[in-house]
Amino acid sequence: MCGVFGIFNHPEAANLTYLGLHALQHRGQESAGIVTSQEGTLHAVRKMGHVADVFVNGAFAQLPGRIAVGHVRYTTAGGSLPKNIQPLTAEYRHGSVALAHNGNLVNAEQLREELEHDGAIFSSQSDTEVILQLLARSREPTFVERLCDALGRVQGAYSLVLVTEDKLLAVRDPHGFRPLVLGRLRNHPECYVVASETCAFDLIEADKIRDIAPGEILVIDHTGLRSVQLRRDNRRFCVFEHVYFARPDSVLDDLAVYEARIAMGEQLAREAPVEADVVVPVPDSGVVAALGFAKASGIPFEMGLIRNHYVGRTFIEPKDSIRHFGVKLKLNPVPPVLRGKRVVVVDDSLVRGTTSRKIVKMIRAAGASEVHLRISSPPVISPCYYGIDTPTRSELIAASHTPGEIARYLTADSLAYLSPEGLMRAVRGDSGTTYCDACFTGRYPIRFIPPPGRRQLRLIEA
Repeated sequence: MCGVFGIFNHPEAANLTYLGLHALQHRGQESAGIVTSQEGTLHAVRKMGHVADVFVNGAFAQLPGRIAVGHVRYTTAGGSLPKNIQPLTAEYRHGSVALAHNGNLVNAEQLREELEHDGAIFSSQSDTEVILQLLARSREPTFVERLCDALGRVQGAYSLVLVTEDKLLAVRDPHGFRPLVLGRLRNHPECYVVASETCAFDLIEADKIRDIAPGEILVIDHTGLRSVQLRRDNRRFCVFEHVYFARPDSVLDDLAVYEARIAMGEQLAREAPVEADVVVPVPDSGVVAALGFAKASGIPFEMGLIRNHYVGRTFIEPKDSIRHFGVKLKLNPVPPVLRGKRVVVVDDSLVRGTTSRKIVKMIRAAGASEVHLRISSPPVISPCYYGIDTPTRSELIAASHTPGEIARYLTADSLAYLSPEGLMRAVRGDSGTTYCDACFTGRYPIRFIPPPGRRQLRLIEA
């Protein structure tokens, strides 16, 4: 999961990109980068760390130009290393290009082997560089045609923002797995922006125009907007964006994320009712769904867990004398809310179950008489190969255990998930939108066979 942002024709392009990346920080916290274009030259600042820590000490003076692209990264392909920070840049016989990518290419390693066999030298481990290599090798006459040629060979999930000497381009894969939206600044109508989520537009006072269509290449230059259609397959927007990834104040594919999560909580209350005294969310991921659950069930909503928002990315762990230190550092119970109460704990998903187990025990230790866990999505039974860093199937607790078995492991009085049908009812309504739900069903729109020796990447539950 990553966040991308692009802007065309603004005198403070780098500054606005910085603000856009700030709003998208939840999509990636490992590294951040901005590349600008000025008079045919690309300028880059890319470092490991959060957005606010990367762009300091005169960084913006190094980023002149009226066109910019930015990226925040959470590793799903390639290691967490400086050489993999995006946007990636390249110079080839037709000029310079910068590329930011959200998603995963399922045939990247196969293409990389073919390219290396032909003499290509890669400077990163990122699957994104495969696109640049294919772009550089294309013999088509124009940049857009070369891009179409390159993308015709890749498979998987990609929402791309590219910058050349005089253009900004936005691209979405033919299935539309990952979000990408187009907007325009209110006070600068000649200035266009693209971003992974609309929450980035709110901060810079831009209005959403529309979603980039699946399979679309949108070209923005001084002549205006031009759209080229790669191809369009069955639409398969990632439903987990609505479950967890997107900020609740975003609107994705014309659906408000906040409203979708309220509907998930309401549907969950109808499907898995329980007699209880209080509904408590796991902050921040379960808050909106818990509001929906409380609304539909009539059980009071309370913040029985308080999150520390100032936890750093690293910390010194003490010895075993302090158990569950990692969870206790982030969450702390409120005993007056929990003591003697039958508590419904609502969270968005359950992956390995280790963090949920610690939370249930924490709530019991604060005095709760019963703890019932409700999950506002179906059981996660399969890994994702389209841009979410989920564990192997053997590490997914729901892939090999029943809800009753998991409840006993968690030490919860009961556990219930939202059904796959209930999730689709919450996010689809009457729109007929089709989603990718492979993590819940094992039905993959694009087949992916991990090559021998592939390093399995892991998701650390928050």
